[in-house]
Amino acid sequence: MASIPNTRLEQVVDRFDEVEARMGSTTDSDEIVALSKEHADLKPVADQAKLLLDLRAELKDAEAMMNGADKEMAELAADEFYDIKERLPALEKEVQLLLIPKDVDDKADIVLEVRAGTGGDEAALFAGDLFRMYSRYAQLQGWKVEVISVSEGDVGGYKEIIANISGDGVFGRLKWESGVHRVQRVPETESGGRIHTSAATVAVLPAPENIEIEVRQEDIRIDTMRSSGAGGQHVNTTDSAVRITHLPTGIVTTSSEKSQHVNREKAMEQLKIRLYEREREEKDSARAEARKDQIGSGDRSQKVRTYNFPENRVSDHRINLTLYALDKIIAGDKLDDVITSLIAEDQARKLAAMDENA
Repeated sequence: MASIPNTRLEQVVDRFDEVEARMGSTTDSDEIVALSKEHADLKPVADQAKLLLDLRAELKDAEAMMNGADKEMAELAADEFYDIKERLPALEKEVQLLLIPKDVDDKADIVLEVRAGTGGDEAALFAGDLFRMYSRYAQLQGWKVEVISVSEGDVGGYKEIIANISGDGVFGRLKWESGVHRVQRVPETESGGRIHTSAATVAVLPAPENIEIEVRQEDIRIDTMRSSGAGGQHVNTTDSAVRITHLPTGIVTTSSEKSQHVNREKAMEQLKIRLYEREREEKDSARAEARKDQIGSGDRSQKVRTYNFPENRVSDHRINLTLYALDKIIAGDKLDDVITSLIAEDQARKLAAMDENA
């Protein structure tokens, strides 16, 4: 790992000091919001950069004293020198990780889409397992889950379920889940006891706070439909459900709550999110060569993970990770072990790329 130049560390510290000074002098509310966000992002990096600069200076002073005429002071300086020398590599790595360029959407909320793939009823049951896994994981992280639309399977689970997940840094952790998830187990619907392989697809779309996407009225068709109800007095007999079709791309979004006004807003919000993700994918394709060292592409057609129930095994194919804790992972309790491993591998690759370009 290449050493971080002092000039790079000083740039970070200088920018942090500049932002802090500006926050104390401006009265513009929009600028205060922007500066506060940058201040929060920079503070952990600047604090560690200052510490690294200070330690490097102390190391240099201790080395000079080691070579001085005063033997007693030289011995004390030697102890300090080797103590600092031992502490520096870990701090250097920590600062390197903090300096890795962040995905602008890492702090964004998400739209999670889980769909049954090949495997019929068993695929729908597996899609239900995956959604429960993510819901439990979200609960452990203190995030909020709000189901937007759902199509239930014939014997349980989901043919499709879409939900918003909001909280601190949701996309940064769950973006690794996009792709095809494969399950190997004896289905509940199989009487012969044979192991079947089924699949479900997961899509994780960032939902930034302010999506700069323009949707022209002439590019959309809005249809109203009758919402399905629970039966009896609860049946919604008004045409309140809304479906929006984006004509240039063919993207369709729906919302089916009781209020047509709310449904229009939610369907339009989902449309903007999908158009935003489409833009992200186009930019990612254009940068494909530059991104070749990253873990996968986030493409929902890529097989990312296998869940083997007979062996209680989960294998993530992108990083050759195998864990024999499927029961705890599918319950959501140990999903973080997989996600943390993916993040660590991605960071290692980015650090290696930074070293190559240094």
